[in-house]
Amino acid sequence: MGWMVDETGLEKCAANFVPLTPLSHLRRARDVFPDKMAVIYGKHRKTYAEYYDRCTRLASGLTKLGIQPGDVVATLLPNLPAHAEAHFGVPACGAVLNTINIRLEPETVSYIFDHGGAKAVLVDPQFLELAEAAIAGMEGDTPIIIEVADDFDGWHASGKYQEYEALLAAADPDFDWIMPKDEWESLALNYTSGTTGRPKGVVYHHRGAYLMTMGTVVSWRMVLHPVYMAIVPLFHCNNWNHTWMMPMIGGTLVCCRDVTAQNIYNAIHYDGVTHFGGAPIVLNMIVNALEEERRTFNHTVEVFTAGAPPAPATLAKIEDLGFNVTQVYGLTETYGHVTECYWNTDAWDGLDKPGTAAIKARQGVAMPMMDHITVVDETMTQIPMDGKTQGEIVIRGNSVMKGYLKNPEATAEAFQGGYFHSGDIAVQHGDTYVQIADRAKDIIISGGENISSVEVEGALMEHPAVSLAAVVAKPDDKWGEVPCAFVELLSGKSAEEAEIIAFAREKLAGFKTPKKVVFQELPKTSTGKIQKFQLRKVAADL
Repeated sequence: MGWMVDETGLEKCAANFVPLTPLSHLRRARDVFPDKMAVIYGKHRKTYAEYYDRCTRLASGLTKLGIQPGDVVATLLPNLPAHAEAHFGVPACGAVLNTINIRLEPETVSYIFDHGGAKAVLVDPQFLELAEAAIAGMEGDTPIIIEVADDFDGWHASGKYQEYEALLAAADPDFDWIMPKDEWESLALNYTSGTTGRPKGVVYHHRGAYLMTMGTVVSWRMVLHPVYMAIVPLFHCNNWNHTWMMPMIGGTLVCCRDVTAQNIYNAIHYDGVTHFGGAPIVLNMIVNALEEERRTFNHTVEVFTAGAPPAPATLAKIEDLGFNVTQVYGLTETYGHVTECYWNTDAWDGLDKPGTAAIKARQGVAMPMMDHITVVDETMTQIPMDGKTQGEIVIRGNSVMKGYLKNPEATAEAFQGGYFHSGDIAVQHGDTYVQIADRAKDIIISGGENISSVEVEGALMEHPAVSLAAVVAKPDDKWGEVPCAFVELLSGKSAEEAEIIAFAREKLAGFKTPKKVVFQELPKTSTGKIQKFQLRKVAADL
């Protein structure tokens, strides 16, 4: 940014104007918390001094491989220590981190490699075939493969490529981190889910990620030295930026390759996990865990949940188990969560369980790092805050993406009117709290009436035999379309279609009641979101 003079004649300089970056958190933690445990994964236990050293060596090693500032370095990794190290080591050499969804098919990964221009990719042996198939289908220059293998989890390096630990061992431990000269510099590249068409490349800057970490600490009511379990994939909004946040407060990051109820309970019991984030499916997994999978603990575990509104029935059950759930909301384009359902103790502490769960299912109010989040109609006019009128959630603040890579048209469309347009349909209550009614594409219009799939799903989830429910539109000759429910039952439970429909009719208006119920396992993304576009295809053929 250089030397700038304002109207007072006072200058911005190196002493009073430092570009904001989450990299500064780990540099500080190296000095302030050198002996505190930073990362845990089985036998892998590293202090902050060791964590910083490994990240520094990664930055040095990448530089020796020819990675230049501004280059893209991709990952195909589970939530393992090397993935956390990449969040600091890649930008510390001036490169841009591109964490790729490990559940994608080779064609899409190939597109992301080409579109993002990856120069190198860190690959877990479990996903080596995926990386090789993706590279084989590329049109442009192919990335260098760096294989990341642990010595204790059953996955071993193939021996065909540069090996991660060898790269670190040969690197310079005194490598001087390349910090951003401008906080608007690109930090990370994340691709949207791409359920229709090609995924879009969302570009994050250092300032947005830094402020995300600051705002999250406030909203999650965090104190020093939490123990945080990485359940949200590190490829999903960079773990909602939590991995960048942990060094700021001297926290411990607990890694996990496979997210299961037993692994979550074990981490809480043995490692003292105090915080984690996850989609509602994770809450459902915890609630429905078998007795032999559960472990005891005597502290409250704080949970951020997002991705879809959790069913009130699930929220009511999980809090009895020792978890305090806060609903948050955001998108890839907003670095993850940007609203929170802040709990108003004066107004809500006396509510019964159904009332509490209903409030906690709201997406809430803007988090501290955001400027303004509200709900507007198609003319960008504020909707009435009556809890009934629907509009689109729009977002403004520092933790909004720079834009879509190589896609100025989509960027301009997303930023119309000076706000980011979420595409999410919501109501707004008198206290300004936002509550999602549906994604615009998931609204069911039956005989001219709008039906919220979220509302119908919430009613179905109260049935004692239902584990998960998803509701989509089914074409109908008379009504245009009607609700069709796809239901996943709890293990050992049974139910009939007529029973589910009758149960829903007791709770919903007749036109909102599903006209068809299909029992099956629901298709899900790697982050636990139900893939409704697949269910819509099934419903269209019923």
